[in-house]
Amino acid sequence: MLRLARRVLFPSPNLCTDYTMLPKDASTVQTTPINPISTDPETDNNDKTPPRSHPSRSTYSGTLLFNLAAFLLPALYSTLAKLWVANIDSSMVVTTDVYTYIGVITEVLNEGLPRAAWNIIGDKSNRTLSDRHGLSYTLILVQSVLGCIMSIALVAAAQQFATAFVPGEVREASVTYVKISAFSALSSAIETAVASATRALDQPDVPLIISSVKFAVNIILDMIVISKFHVPGITPTVNIQAATQLACGLVASFAGLAYFICTTKRKLRTGNQSATQSVLPSFKALLILARPGFSTFAESAIRNALYLWLVSGVVALGSTYATAWGVFNTIRWGLVMVPVQALEATSLVFVAHAWGSWRAVNSTSNRPRVTRNDLLKIVRPALTSSAIALAAEVPICLFLSFYAARRFALFISADDEVAAITEHMWKTIDWCYICYAISTQLATILLATRPRWYLYQSLASNLLWVLPWAVVATRKDLDEGSAWKWHSIIFGGSVVFSLGCVLVVLGGWAVVLMKGRMRLAPVVVQNRA
Repeated sequence: MLRLARRVLFPSPNLCTDYTMLPKDASTVQTTPINPISTDPETDNNDKTPPRSHPSRSTYSGTLLFNLAAFLLPALYSTLAKLWVANIDSSMVVTTDVYTYIGVITEVLNEGLPRAAWNIIGDKSNRTLSDRHGLSYTLILVQSVLGCIMSIALVAAAQQFATAFVPGEVREASVTYVKISAFSALSSAIETAVASATRALDQPDVPLIISSVKFAVNIILDMIVISKFHVPGITPTVNIQAATQLACGLVASFAGLAYFICTTKRKLRTGNQSATQSVLPSFKALLILARPGFSTFAESAIRNALYLWLVSGVVALGSTYATAWGVFNTIRWGLVMVPVQALEATSLVFVAHAWGSWRAVNSTSNRPRVTRNDLLKIVRPALTSSAIALAAEVPICLFLSFYAARRFALFISADDEVAAITEHMWKTIDWCYICYAISTQLATILLATRPRWYLYQSLASNLLWVLPWAVVATRKDLDEGSAWKWHSIIFGGSVVFSLGCVLVVLGGWAVVLMKGRMRLAPVVVQNRA
């Protein structure tokens, strides 16, 4: 299957062309002869970069291995961080979830322009390497500025943030933690922008370097200052843990950015001067990213606003339930979801490449008709990822349900009551995350090809399921004993409903494409010579 996918995803090099998008009202297209170009997916005729030393990065299996390693390290550290805080003061474990909730707010930024990278920067068939680098630098610059602004805003609103997302028992002691963690918005924005851009550029080694640096420095500092084996004379606190986590995030983000800049310069050093100049950030590049980025930003803003609204209700139920919820999130969004996240990132890259290749062949029409064979080539990476995700998540869910959920929760919370609640949460809706794993992979088809359609399926899921049930839950007199009945319907039901929405929207996407009714921006083919 993987060998077939690689043969399909990297077609004959004479299909690759340069292009510019025409206005919506354009009705004619000028074409010029196409010159053969390099078979290297990271090069073009104007880029005389030597052959890459890491050919596996251009294959599905190689990219998947890089992504697995890159996602595994942060998930592993987030688990260790809760464990070390539990050793300091088990009542403060819930405070570490502040870092997660700040991440949810930052996610609105990180899922805006960065998620447009797959559709724009990932189109290697129709954009030169220097153009894609210029778009990448623009993305990184804009996200860095937005991340800095958001960090300052979170510091200014630290007291209000703690009131909303920290239980009253530890609220006053958590304000400083909030202020320190606020600047994680900046490090996260830089890290996500660099990771998204470089994955779209077939450089999954860059996110792996970021994760490796962050993990290594975090472990070293945590062992020194907050673990059981810390240096004598230092009193471990959760604020010290937050400071080390922030410092490591910033160091890792800038290390990844520096590595990306160095590799870009090396590739362009032997190229012409115009290619070198084109990698600079520009307002034009921002406008190119903004169009698909608006859809992904709107989708993320709506989804995360509903999520934070629900979480504020979870926190209001008290420290025990809120801690159990945080541990449950560590399970469901931590190590369990590493295969899903890695497969999603891999699928996005190769669906985007296949879509760009098909658009290059059909460059003269703004309503191209896709054949069944071409459609299969476009969606095959997502189908492959879905099959692998299913094979990976079923055994993981069964293992947690029958053996590990309670033990794992007790291990990182050091509280029997919290562990019991967490086990109940997981066993109630564990099967739902198998649906989530599949829907996530299938949704990459929409995100990498038509972000607006991705917005449609997300709106359907959130407005037709999450919002109505959230309203019902707020009208109930919830306590720790009855809350999960409603929360399980909201969170578990939403991922099942989302799978249905994705399948319906994908069906409509395929039908419209096959009938030639989807309006796409036409491509002007230009000579690369």
